[in-house]
Amino acid sequence: MYLNPPPQPVPTSPETAVATALPSTQPLSGAQATLHALLAEGVDTVFGYPGGAIIPIYDALYDFKEQLNHVLVRHEQGGIHAAQGYARSSGKVGVVFATSGPGATNLVTGLADALIDSTPLVCITGQVFAHLLGTDAFQETDIINITTPITKWNHQVTDASEIPEALAKAFYIARSGRPGPVLIDITKNAQMQKAEFPPYQPCNHIRSYRPRPLVRSEYVAQAAALINQAKRPLVLWGQGVLLGQAEQEFKQFIEKSGIPAAWTILGAGALPTGHPLNVGMLGMHGNYGPNVLTNECDVLIAIGMRFDDRVTGRLDKYARQAQVIHLDIDPTEIDKNVKATVPVWGDCKETLPLLTELVEARTHPEWRQRFRDHDAEEIAAVIQDELFPTSDELTMGEVIQQLNELTQGEAIIVTDVGQHQMVACRYARLNHTRSNITSGGLGTMGFALPAAIGAKYGAPERTVVAVIGDGGIQMTIQELGTIMQTGVNVKILLLNNQFLGMVRQWQEMFHDRRYSFVDIASPDYVTVASGYSIAGRRVEYRPELQAALREMLEHPGSFLLEVMVTKENNIFPMVPQGCGVGEIRLK
Repeated sequence: MYLNPPPQPVPTSPETAVATALPSTQPLSGAQATLHALLAEGVDTVFGYPGGAIIPIYDALYDFKEQLNHVLVRHEQGGIHAAQGYARSSGKVGVVFATSGPGATNLVTGLADALIDSTPLVCITGQVFAHLLGTDAFQETDIINITTPITKWNHQVTDASEIPEALAKAFYIARSGRPGPVLIDITKNAQMQKAEFPPYQPCNHIRSYRPRPLVRSEYVAQAAALINQAKRPLVLWGQGVLLGQAEQEFKQFIEKSGIPAAWTILGAGALPTGHPLNVGMLGMHGNYGPNVLTNECDVLIAIGMRFDDRVTGRLDKYARQAQVIHLDIDPTEIDKNVKATVPVWGDCKETLPLLTELVEARTHPEWRQRFRDHDAEEIAAVIQDELFPTSDELTMGEVIQQLNELTQGEAIIVTDVGQHQMVACRYARLNHTRSNITSGGLGTMGFALPAAIGAKYGAPERTVVAVIGDGGIQMTIQELGTIMQTGVNVKILLLNNQFLGMVRQWQEMFHDRRYSFVDIASPDYVTVASGYSIAGRRVEYRPELQAALREMLEHPGSFLLEVMVTKENNIFPMVPQGCGVGEIRLK
């Protein structure tokens, strides 16, 4: 039973919305112009929380209820994480509203998260009256200087006439090139001021901004020559494949070249996990084969990934033997961490077909067998015990394995941060693109619950499962109130090991089991969920698990399933900090 039925998003697109978003013959307020601009940009859903400095926009929103679906979150951080989830599941720009001062500063974590994970957002914050700027007025904060390092662009509007152009630039910058978050801070007088506005013009060019690098055909040819000569090539792909909507182009490239391909945590889902050329996850808790063989390949082809330290381990021990081809839309990523033998700048949707045309059709049977051999080692040492344990206690891995059997890889999996994240990303079956939503670069605990809400709004036809630990859920548990009020259907799978598990693992392995403040107490989550009119169940024993997962998935509304898992289970394989990827441990 829900207090209100879930609102239905209004379908709209920039092309169809412009006609309905033109200003009337009467002057409009800046607040009204803001909402017309959102409609013109194809926005259907906004996440937000009202406050004094943004009241004019919320007052105008009262008349836009049929055109814009506003989701009232319980905390601004929940709002921006929900906007991230929406953007990641839909491929559109996420939008969030917040007031000035603490409302705006509560967006900071989400902005930093979105910047490092290349998530397109437009954040609109209210600000005190322009004549009060710099006076330490009530709830005044210099949000522009605070967020300059963690936004792709930000701008303060002090006059209503600036609003349409500022928002047009904001959406263009957020979604083009390497996507990212943009913040527009609008003073209260600009929201209230009335003016006559010309028809809204979306932005498609800024003279000083070049989001799409010029593709150099000679570099594509050099890359193809290296690949054609390679005996042990390896592809590493990241989120750039998804952001470029280049999944088909990527699949065609690896299938023609026959090259085994491994993924970063944000790249998961661009290629189905069951594809024969998909050899697994890279990095600290990635699969054994792709990590070890990174240091044995002769040509390393990086596509839309940034050589994060969790992928490379020690750089002085990383792929020293390999010639490196790096495809990326962001020139600043080329040579930043790993020196490229051949840089291929550009959108991989454009560069991959050019490369595919030039590479020879091959199969690399002996090289691919090396990955299968390492898979067998990992299955014997780690995976068998994790997915099919013989002990009485439940493991995180077997929960994800049974979830796979029921979802058949069709669900969107939204993960928080910690041991459960590594387990879910390693073992979740993903058949479709945009099926893995997680906080990768920043590692933000508390991300999953609000992000899952946003993901469901972005992809209402798909099942969304939030996989969360007992530490992370307590950081944003208030967003159960958002679920209660909206009736949005999110499945919450809480893996409770009664520890801050990842920190505990490090303390066990590297600090002589000195468990310092990682033993975390929890409330009765099922009772808490019930207080928010959300159904729930707790599982402690294996015979109950499959039926409980089925109940969660088949329940007509949101459902919280708490599974008590073993307390001191470590996540392997693992590349210890300070080691190279070739030093990955199975135990």
